[in-house]
Amino acid sequence: MIGGSDTKDYEMEDEERTSEKEKGRPTTEAEALLDVEVEITVVLGTSMMPIAHVLKLGRGAVIELDRSVDEDIEVHANNRVVAKGEIIVIDDRLGVTLTEIIKTSTSESK
Repeated sequence: MIGGSDTKDYEMEDEERTSEKEKGRPTTEAEALLDVEVEITVVLGTSMMPIAHVLKLGRGAVIELDRSVDEDIEVHANNRVVAKGEIIVIDDRLGVTLTEIIKTSTSESK
């Protein structure tokens, strides 16, 4: 019987992989990253003002932002711009439709 023990080895490897998945352990390096949480922030715009002005703000105050209505907003992941998008309304909640994914080189991130 050629390959008989090889088949058993593969079956054992499959069982080991299954048991690792059942235990919640990642089976690859990439899978180890899938549960890492990332803070997503959507930036509508920014504004600079003296702290004295900030302290005077109250209910109903309007803060003018540096972005026009037709400009895309920024999507940040852990304080890094990763995409641009448009605000949408889903039922009674806000959402973002991504219009552009921002790719940065690894040299820029250091």
